[in-house]
Amino acid sequence: MKFQKKYKIALVGYRLGVGGAERVMANLSIFLDNLGIETHIITVIDQYGYEYKGKVIATEKLKVGTGIFNRISRFIALKKIFAKEKYDFIIDFRFRNKPFQEFLISKLVYNGKTIFTVHSSALDHYIPSNKFWAKLIYKKSFAVVSVSNFIKDIIEKQYAFDNVQTIYNTINTDIIDTFSNATLSEDFQNDFILAVGQIDSNVKQFDHLLEAYYESEINLPLVICGEGKLKQKLIELAQKLQIEDRVFFIGFQDNPYKYMAKAKFLVMSSAFEGFPNVLVESLYCGTPLVSYDCYSGPNEIITHEYNGLLVENQNKIALAAAMARLVLDVELYEFCKANAKTSVQKFDLNSIGKQWLEVMKIDI
Repeated sequence: MKFQKKYKIALVGYRLGVGGAERVMANLSIFLDNLGIETHIITVIDQYGYEYKGKVIATEKLKVGTGIFNRISRFIALKKIFAKEKYDFIIDFRFRNKPFQEFLISKLVYNGKTIFTVHSSALDHYIPSNKFWAKLIYKKSFAVVSVSNFIKDIIEKQYAFDNVQTIYNTINTDIIDTFSNATLSEDFQNDFILAVGQIDSNVKQFDHLLEAYYESEINLPLVICGEGKLKQKLIELAQKLQIEDRVFFIGFQDNPYKYMAKAKFLVMSSAFEGFPNVLVESLYCGTPLVSYDCYSGPNEIITHEYNGLLVENQNKIALAAAMARLVLDVELYEFCKANAKTSVQKFDLNSIGKQWLEVMKIDI
């Protein structure tokens, strides 16, 4: 495919490993690079883990000294990079929760058409709650892209922005196809329940999951894929509930897809989300879901009793019942499993990538 002009696009994120927004950024870099668009990935720290394409500029390497001197020197170096490269579009995937810093970046560093992404229903991670600062940072942006219609609605209601669009997170089906076939070395091989997510904060609420698992009286193993500082507390909770012999904490996995493909179903018990990639990835692996209907994303991915079960938000008793139901109701389970993969075809990289081109008004 050839374009009438040569485009250069910057994708700005925190890192290239760990995190849903970072995975979306990496996937988008592959789509853009495959089209022949010059793609630069600008990261805050030099950390890798996801497949990507394009040139990487890790601003961590620009660090000089410590404290305020480091921040100023890094800011100046970053400004020089953008001035030199003259990007047609800048797509920002970072948390933006320091208003004055983001004001400076938006006005003095970003010199191309800027698209700000919002990946969580916790808006203050991305947009200042102070509407004065929000207007200063965002009023001249080319677009604001939310990852769910729920997030789009609350942005428009709260800030009255008129340039908000929804683009769902994409999955790279080629990568999942490649890695999901890997074998498992653990004692559990299939017929286990899976949960995936970071354990540094309690956003994923694995304590809810352990308590619901206990109440469900399910005998299938529960496998928790993730790492973080709260892990020991969760291990202690499993011991307190006397389910430690059936709960496996396997830590962070470079290849979670091999577990998704072999799990009976995946459970999500989050307090809130943006657009949880893990749900789409699990469905693409052919694995049904059980999830809280939290804000936001699950009800835009799961069709209740079609590809999984949606549970009343934060209702642990209902979560336990749904888990038991998907184990005991064989007919329902097989129906959801049969529909899982086809239900997420609209999230593949090619379909979502074309939506990004439409936002940027780049003709295909």
